[in-house]
Amino acid sequence: MPELLLELFSEEIPARMQKRASEDLKKMITDGLVAAGLSYDGAVAFATPRRLALHLTGVPAKGMDVREEKKGPRVGAPEQAIQGFLKGAGIASLDQARVVSDKKGDFWVADKVAPGRKAIDVLAELVPATIRSFPWPKSQRWGSGSLRWVRPLHSILCTFGSDIEDPEIVPFEVDGIHAGNVTRGHRFLAPKPITVKRFDDYVQKLQNAKVILDPERRRHIILEDAKSLAFAQGLELIEDPGLLDEVAGLVEWPVTLMGSFEEEFLEVPAEVIRATIRANQKCFVLRSHHVDQKLAAKFLLVSNLEAKDGGAEIVAGNGRVIRARLSDARHFFHTDLAPLPDYHDAGPILDQRLAKLRALNVVFHEKLGTQGARVDRLIRLARELAPLVGADPEKAARAAELAKADLMTEVVGEFPEVQGLMGKTYALAQHEDPSVAQAIEDHWKPQGPSDRVPTDPVAIAVALADKLDVLTGFWAIDEKPTGSKDPYALRRAALGVIRILLENGVRLHLTSIAEDALAALPKAGESVIDDLLAFFADRLKVQLRDQGARFDLVDAVFAMGRQDDLVLVVKRVEALASFLATEDGASLLAGWKRAANILDKEEKKDGRAHGGAVDAALLAEPAEKELAVAVAAATGAAAEAVKMEDFAGAMAALAALRAPVDAFFDGILVNAEDPAVRENRLKLLSAIRAACATVADFSRIG
Repeated sequence: MPELLLELFSEEIPARMQKRASEDLKKMITDGLVAAGLSYDGAVAFATPRRLALHLTGVPAKGMDVREEKKGPRVGAPEQAIQGFLKGAGIASLDQARVVSDKKGDFWVADKVAPGRKAIDVLAELVPATIRSFPWPKSQRWGSGSLRWVRPLHSILCTFGSDIEDPEIVPFEVDGIHAGNVTRGHRFLAPKPITVKRFDDYVQKLQNAKVILDPERRRHIILEDAKSLAFAQGLELIEDPGLLDEVAGLVEWPVTLMGSFEEEFLEVPAEVIRATIRANQKCFVLRSHHVDQKLAAKFLLVSNLEAKDGGAEIVAGNGRVIRARLSDARHFFHTDLAPLPDYHDAGPILDQRLAKLRALNVVFHEKLGTQGARVDRLIRLARELAPLVGADPEKAARAAELAKADLMTEVVGEFPEVQGLMGKTYALAQHEDPSVAQAIEDHWKPQGPSDRVPTDPVAIAVALADKLDVLTGFWAIDEKPTGSKDPYALRRAALGVIRILLENGVRLHLTSIAEDALAALPKAGESVIDDLLAFFADRLKVQLRDQGARFDLVDAVFAMGRQDDLVLVVKRVEALASFLATEDGASLLAGWKRAANILDKEEKKDGRAHGGAVDAALLAEPAEKELAVAVAAATGAAAEAVKMEDFAGAMAALAALRAPVDAFFDGILVNAEDPAVRENRLKLLSAIRAACATVADFSRIG
């Protein structure tokens, strides 16, 4: 089967755009082929700093013919109608049509065949259309051309053909650039033109020209070479997947080199060193193999060159920049440890920074006041949360007081990513309680799904206070996430609260906590609490769904009134899922649905509900008598178990209904002739519905 080889060769493509661009290229071309009636066996896209490439296999040389029946007028219709039919069907006379009979009579039908298009013709239209409409996040026109591209597009390689013949060049041009079978290798190491035929030939010739096409292979080469260089020095690479992805997108021929800096810089906190080396030079850092895992005074860089001097000049150049940046970081660090001239009477390091934060009236949000006012709210809320999570209230209040102070330090001003960490560092320097210091660092956490959650009770109290203050505050001023927009990261804050509660097994009633938080904010009605709880419910659904839970079961539990104890919600969902996975659970759900459908139909017809106590005197058949007894017992047992938070026990109580419910529907006619018996049986169905409602809203279960 023929294959397609496509390469779009340009100036530097930003590393952050490469993965998405390769995926977009694959999707646009494959979707276009399928829409044109052409299939394919496999599609793989690649990206380097200078090229996007796509390889498609199993593309037929020609699409399938499409047969279509075109129905015409009745036999015996006027000549004008017949002529219109012949013209529309593309046939010369009725001899090329046939008669089809149906219940309305006899009709003329023509079999119209649309021949399949040649794949190369489809590609000659599809590829240039894709290039012209490519969805770069940022693009611009270059020179006098009309094409918008991320950087100047230099050449297009596009060939199509079988693996046993020389492929054809797909004939098209875009903005004066004609498709061909020529590419170029590495910008500096092998810049001459390269003529290629098919994909295997293309990959090998690029490698010979110092270009590794596959980004996964570039990542692997960088990682393994970095580990080997570190091991040779008795050190260990501090792995950084994000940085690895970035540098793999900056080079076509990765060469990993090691450099060093002076030991004296190691007095700066390790995370600050790592942040400056990472942010400014895209370099990796190393640590000792020993238990202390102390940061080493060395770094690893990834070059795009095989230098004649073995990379010595490249390493030296990077080292000069790194030393300058570390010198700045050390200066900032020492400045932070010194007293602030105007605030030295405020107390130790962080207390002075807090005094400055308050004095400058740094704004948190124009409608929510200053950072100083926010600190006051955090102190109050953390103190209230502390006993609920097993923390010392005074330690929680102290940590909340100092949590934002490091925002006024020089190091955090230069390296915002180390906020919290520097707060902990300075807190320990001023001899704060270790739990207080840890809480200052951890109150920002978790920052994302892979980030750890606080586990120390003081840190839990302050982290919850911080996130709940943000959520209630922005809800109070009606600044909520809309669609894909979430400028204040409120979804992340809600997921942070959920993870902290669930992973630590913390039992809180969010309603009362949110009410406490709102007390210090602009007046907000009851609807704010309800709306915020609904937001938590949506976030919890996402969290549980990601963990494999059924979305409808979460809905069924949340429908049971205001559910603001998230640990309890999860416990209920898990018990419900386990129950429905059993034969008893599945059978009872089916019985509930049958009962609910009958009741819904009858209640619509009668215009009233059919609830109330079942009259034992009207129970004539053994099956309905047994069901009435079973429902009464199960309802009481399930309600008592729910009260004790024994949801597995509640489900077990409901499981006892399976056999009597099945027997009832097998042997009892609900719609009895006697109106009183009919009404009593409907009340019995209503009792089944009410029994199940003690644990969940079964109407939400699919």
